[in-house]
Amino acid sequence: MKIASIALTGLLILTSGAFGPAKADSVPAPLVPGYPAAKDIPGARELPDPKTDYKVVFADGQEAKPGEVNPMLPTIATYLNTLGAHGVPAEHRHIVIMFHQRNPDMDIVMSNEAYKERYHRDNPNIAIIHALKQAGVDIRACGQGLLARKIDPSQVNPDVQIDLWAMTTLVNLQLKGYVRVG
Repeated sequence: MKIASIALTGLLILTSGAFGPAKADSVPAPLVPGYPAAKDIPGARELPDPKTDYKVVFADGQEAKPGEVNPMLPTIATYLNTLGAHGVPAEHRHIVIMFHQRNPDMDIVMSNEAYKERYHRDNPNIAIIHALKQAGVDIRACGQGLLARKIDPSQVNPDVQIDLWAMTTLVNLQLKGYVRVG
């Protein structure tokens, strides 16, 4: 009787995982809440690989309409969420956004207070920039672009790193193996 009881207890312990919480391979929460991952396509051949070290620098040059989020930011959020949904671990996600002078709305790197003082409305990019930063994205602004736009470094969003010059940053990152998008 004792052997049967021990065997039954062991069997219950071994099989309890099937009735417990959801398995680790279920769909993970998005890395950037509020944005989707790319939709699955049956039979798609090229998928994110959890073993690949993704080193990507987005050189943002897209313009948003006044009062709207820069269109590149949701695209980057979707890319990041797609990597996460396919199991690419944080240590394999090296994502940088470089805002530079050629970006027509580079002012989006300003803090909400500074942006509001200049444009009399809230900076619509604050929330997504913060969410991307929280998800591990390195967000940078070209110092030369700030000078050209008359943005004092004290006016820059604290989630944004100021670099000397976008040209230097982009070259340095590409020499370190980053792929440039944009």
